[in-house]
Amino acid sequence: MPPVRQRPDHSDMRPAGRVAMRVQIALRRVSGYARRLQALPLPSFSVLATVVLGSSALYGMSSGGHTTKVIDTLAEPVGFAIDRVDVTGASETSQIDILQTVYGVGAQTLPALDVDAARTALEAMPWIETASISKVYPGQLLVEVVEKQPFAIWQRGQDLTIIDRHGVPIVPFATTRYTELPLVVGAGADTAAADLLDEIELVPELKPRIRAYVRIGERRWDLRLDNGVTVRLPEDHPVEAAAEVVRMDRSYGLLARDIAAVDMRLPDRITIKLTPEAKQRRDDAAAERAKLARQAKRGNPA
Repeated sequence: MPPVRQRPDHSDMRPAGRVAMRVQIALRRVSGYARRLQALPLPSFSVLATVVLGSSALYGMSSGGHTTKVIDTLAEPVGFAIDRVDVTGASETSQIDILQTVYGVGAQTLPALDVDAARTALEAMPWIETASISKVYPGQLLVEVVEKQPFAIWQRGQDLTIIDRHGVPIVPFATTRYTELPLVVGAGADTAAADLLDEIELVPELKPRIRAYVRIGERRWDLRLDNGVTVRLPEDHPVEAAAEVVRMDRSYGLLARDIAAVDMRLPDRITIKLTPEAKQRRDDAAAERAKLARQAKRGNPA
């Protein structure tokens, strides 16, 4: 009588250890099946795909969370490995970063790739707004992304951030690129900027001179111009006030004068603040006039 082989006794192993051992044994068997399948004269690609996908799905569900590894083991020997990834729509995001993100999901073959998980991972990247992924059997992946559009540079303290038009931060501003973007400053400037910047297009003479849009108290805006003048806009109808500044500049050369600020906050008056140098000159001139007046009154002209 031939000797009877005794099955190993794993009764004293922990459940996790027994599961891992069963998975390793199953994977060795699956690899053997895949090699034998590869050697068979199978009838057609569609039949092969059906067999592979069906058996992979069934076994993956029974292996306790090792679906991706099992499907990869089945699919790679028969030609379903991801060997080509075509990316379109990416300019700010490098293709290498996109590939690393897709492969980071964990699958090495098309049948094993979880498209939803890969798309979620791509859309978590800083510049990517939306992503779509298509499988092209046997081994090609098509990735199409739509990137966020930079709208402005938002300054908070010393921090500079590129934001989209909704105020959503994209990436820190640390480059010589995008210096043409408008600079918006202060708390609340990120979410309120789009409305003002859209309306300021109606004042084309002033827009090129604006160097910064400063949000004040999350209620209103100051405009910092290229010559250092600050235009203080009211909370209501700010663009109409900006247009009035342009009209005064056109008529009286207001912005070319030695002034520090134009205050448009009050609806019934405009307040002009002189620069310190201009104020000193004005005070000196006033003092000189007063001196001459006193001398004339005493009959002792200079």
